[in-house]
Amino acid sequence: MKRGFNNRYKTYYALVNLNTLEERFESGDRVTPELLHGLNIVRRTNLPIKVVGDGELGHPLTVVAHKFTASARAKIEAAGGVAEEI
Repeated sequence: MKRGFNNRYKTYYALVNLNTLEERFESGDRVTPELLHGLNIVRRTNLPIKVVGDGELGHPLTVVAHKFTASARAKIEAAGGVAEEI
């Protein structure tokens, strides 16, 4: 028997690091959730995508995701890219 409080309204996200985006995509690419699923970077298709700011981004990308951390958004924009929320 499980004890304690379980929040049934919590949203779980599939996390993507900036390191992964740096390694897998070229300058000027548009990174979408469909592309991340197609390349098996994100395996669970039923979860929304959240980009976290682990690592550095050295070239501009247009990243489309459901949510961004503040550090990820700042690093994407500092590299000359665009962070678009769905």
